[in-house]
Amino acid sequence: MHPSRKPVMAANWKMFKTTAEAAQFIETLHGLLDGVSKDDMPTAVICPPYTALSTVSQSLGQLNLSNTVFLGAQNMESKADGAFTGEISPRMLRDLNVSYVVLGHSERREYYNETDAGVNAKAKAALENNLIPIVCVGESLAQREAGQTDAWVTRQVEAALDGITPEQRKKLILAYEPIWAIGTGKVCDAAEANRVIGLIRQTVGVAETRILYGGSMKPDNVEGLMAQPEIDGGLVGGASLEPASYVQLIKAAMPLNV
Repeated sequence: MHPSRKPVMAANWKMFKTTAEAAQFIETLHGLLDGVSKDDMPTAVICPPYTALSTVSQSLGQLNLSNTVFLGAQNMESKADGAFTGEISPRMLRDLNVSYVVLGHSERREYYNETDAGVNAKAKAALENNLIPIVCVGESLAQREAGQTDAWVTRQVEAALDGITPEQRKKLILAYEPIWAIGTGKVCDAAEANRVIGLIRQTVGVAETRILYGGSMKPDNVEGLMAQPEIDGGLVGGASLEPASYVQLIKAAMPLNV
C-alpha cells in the first residue's frame, strides 16, 4: 500500500435506519471505539440516508467523534440550487458537515438511470465544494462472464474522471463494486479484486488515489481483502449496519501499514 494512502472504511447504510436508530448506532459505536488507537484507525466514514444526516452530524459532534468518524452522503445533485424537486445540493451537504459523498453506486445507475456523464458532473461539483467523492464502478455478472470486465471498468473510470486533474484525482476515492457480489453474499476472489483495482489505479494514473472494494465485504473476508496491496479499504453495505460488525472492519484495517 502506498504510504500516502490511508485506508478507508465507508459504511453505506442505503435505505436503512430512522433518526433514532442512527443516533443509537453512533452512541454504541462510541463505546466500542473506546480504547482503540485513533492514530492507527483508518478513515471511518458513515453514509446514512438524507433524513439522518443531521442527526448523525450532531451525534458525532456531541460524542467528540467528528475527527475520528466522518460523515458522508449517499448521493447528491451536481447543481448548486434550483428547481430540482427531491434533490440535495453540494452546499446543503456541506452545511451539515458532510465530508464525503458516494456517487454512481450501481443501484443508482440501475434503478435511477444515472449515467457516466452525470457521475462525472457530480464528481466535479463535489470537488469544487470541498467534498470528497467516492466514485463507484463495476461490472455485472453478464459482463464478467462475457470477459468484458476490464474494458467496462476502464471505460467507467475514464468517463467518471474526464476533465478531473491529477491533483484532484489524489483527493477523490474510487470504489470497485462487482455488481454480482453486492447483497448476494458472494465476494470476488481477493486476488481478482486486487487485479481489477490495480487496473483501475493504472487507468486513474495517480498512485495516491485510494481505491476501495465494494462487493459484500464483511468480517469473515475483510482480512484477506485488506491483505491485498492494491485494496485501500471498503465501501460496505450490510456489514456496516451493526456497530460491532462495522468496528470489526475498522480494526481489520489497522495498523495503517497493513
